[in-house]
Amino acid sequence: MSEIDRLKDIVFQFIPETNDIEIKPLGAGHINDSFKVSADDKEFVLQRINHGIFKNVPELQNNILRVTTHIRQKLDEKGETEINRKVLTLVPAKSGDWFYKDLSGNYWRLMYFIAGSKSYDNINPQLAYRAGLAFGDFQKMLADLPGGPLFETIPHFHDMESRLEDFRKSVKADAAKRVAETGEIIKEIEDRAEEFCLPERLHREGKLPKRTNHCDTKVNNILFDENDNVLCVVDLDTVMPGYVLSDFGDFIRTGANTGDEDDKDLARVSVDLDIFEGYAKGYLEKATFLNETELDNLAFGAKLLTYMQMVRFFTDYLDGDTYYKTEYPGHNLVRTKAQFKLLRSMEENFDKMRAIVSKLRS
Repeated sequence: MSEIDRLKDIVFQFIPETNDIEIKPLGAGHINDSFKVSADDKEFVLQRINHGIFKNVPELQNNILRVTTHIRQKLDEKGETEINRKVLTLVPAKSGDWFYKDLSGNYWRLMYFIAGSKSYDNINPQLAYRAGLAFGDFQKMLADLPGGPLFETIPHFHDMESRLEDFRKSVKADAAKRVAETGEIIKEIEDRAEEFCLPERLHREGKLPKRTNHCDTKVNNILFDENDNVLCVVDLDTVMPGYVLSDFGDFIRTGANTGDEDDKDLARVSVDLDIFEGYAKGYLEKATFLNETELDNLAFGAKLLTYMQMVRFFTDYLDGDTYYKTEYPGHNLVRTKAQFKLLRSMEENFDKMRAIVSKLRS
């Protein structure tokens, strides 16, 4: 059986069989494999869920169902039009589950494709402002999510203490025999370790709450319409309890980087303060639920998530590249160095970043 025929069989676990079907690869995510499906004048997104990372797929899908159902209700209460373009819509499998497990043990899901949508990998300050509105509103809509906290789809995902513990285990194990050549990076990580464990300390002190977070606020996880108005937030696999400063910080890490996440030319990498300000302005207009500790640490969140991603890329490099998809040998090391350059730029501009947040708060 060809790959396309196999994918068709999987799609037909969700929708009636038809000869009028076309399947094409969609996007280039680090974790899941995605395909655009056209069938009988309807369009869908088929995804293979990476169950090596998301180990409890039923709970993962239940999280997404809870979140999208609640957002749909909020949009309806606001009298929003075109709700189906402004929140993801899962398609149940014929079994009644919100996923399908194939004979090889792979998990699949199907969602409606949002027509007339587009995403960006690089944006300007105006789009950053709109993205800030989007993620601020996303968190605000989910602030009263009923039913208790969501399932933690990746335990300790944005827990810096846990990430450092994993990093130190990887250094000790040296599975890919790469520690000797990277001692300088290991030192830079350790030199900053205490500073970046601040959120966990604040949480234990009762000052920094966990809220319903997106936990992967990359630029390309927002869909815009043809006029660059926000449609919806997508990629909901990691929606779970977390610190809002992590969500804020991850957008700045990805959206306000003047270079690429894996840029080999480190001279291109720095933080764009205009994009930082645009996003912060939009975010703070919507995120009216933040406490003083959260507001005080928003700019710190940008440094935190850049440091955290540096640690994550580097840990995977030490482990032999077992987590992230890589395109060439040493790709994770290139990513690590690019994140470190961005972190240093944020450290140099930290006072300016804090001043921007302070101005927008007042």
